[in-house]
Amino acid sequence: MLEASLGQNFSHSSFVFRGFPELQKHRRLLALPFCASYLLVLLGNSLVVYVIRGVDSLHSPMYLLVCLLCVVDVLVVSAIIPNMLLGFLFDWNRISLAGCLTQMFFTHFLSSVESTLLLAMALDRYVAICRPLHYAEIMDSSTLAKLLLFTLLRSVSIMATLVGLAGSLRFCDSNVIRHCYCDHMALVSLACSSTARNSAAGLAVIICFVGVDIPLIFFSYVKIISVVLQAAAGDDRRKAFHTCGTHLMVMMCFYLVGSVTFLSHNLNIPIPTDVNTFMGLMYILLPATVNPIIYGVRTKEIRNGFLRIFKLRAKTILSVKVSPAGKAQT
Repeated sequence: MLEASLGQNFSHSSFVFRGFPELQKHRRLLALPFCASYLLVLLGNSLVVYVIRGVDSLHSPMYLLVCLLCVVDVLVVSAIIPNMLLGFLFDWNRISLAGCLTQMFFTHFLSSVESTLLLAMALDRYVAICRPLHYAEIMDSSTLAKLLLFTLLRSVSIMATLVGLAGSLRFCDSNVIRHCYCDHMALVSLACSSTARNSAAGLAVIICFVGVDIPLIFFSYVKIISVVLQAAAGDDRRKAFHTCGTHLMVMMCFYLVGSVTFLSHNLNIPIPTDVNTFMGLMYILLPATVNPIIYGVRTKEIRNGFLRIFKLRAKTILSVKVSPAGKAQT
């Protein structure tokens, strides 16, 4: 009654997540696949980071970008999955407005950083294959530092504006967020004041990242494939198509699903809540799960680095076990 009497002057200070309303009875079962996915993300990405850090020959711009991508994947998944699992298992679904805005910033900030890293990796491969004689000159430590600075400035400025606009709204109707984490438009849709600026900001984010990054990534891979077709033999061509095709499919999945979930509220796309929630989770979880395979296991240098470290550790363990027996015999 008090909330109704205050009307527009009232604003909720806490919210409740309801991501899968049709599956609430089975929410504890839902925790199992997401928990397994989270563990895979932690294990796969941590292993790739460990190998790249431990092998000196992998300390090049391309593999440092892969390392950063793995770190970002772990961080963005950790920003939403643990809290979501607590909600599934213990019904801890409530979050404060400040906590919601903080989660929103880090989720969208890290996703935008991932987009820029994918672009940087595509440009790095373009220079390495299309201009190999100038690779060391172009992709030096100075260029890498500038790329990282550009990534941070672009992502922080845009996402801080997005979250700032969301934080200025009043929420006087429902406080139920129909999502498993604090997605931008899932929160904005609960506002009782005008959300025109928020919708415009959401469109600007899509244009800035999807509209800029995808054409540049696509152009880079087209040029790479063109050069490989001219220089490589049949088997090498097949490998190049397979590698580039796999990279592009994962990237397109990341951008397409992310764009649909981001724009579904702006364009009034009638997507069921369960489907929209699942898509919002998959555009974060899927790349984080498969990136260690695509850029790690399927990369010969990283695979060889892992085998080298594994053999070295095995020899160390065996020598430690054998040495006491050897001393006893002398």
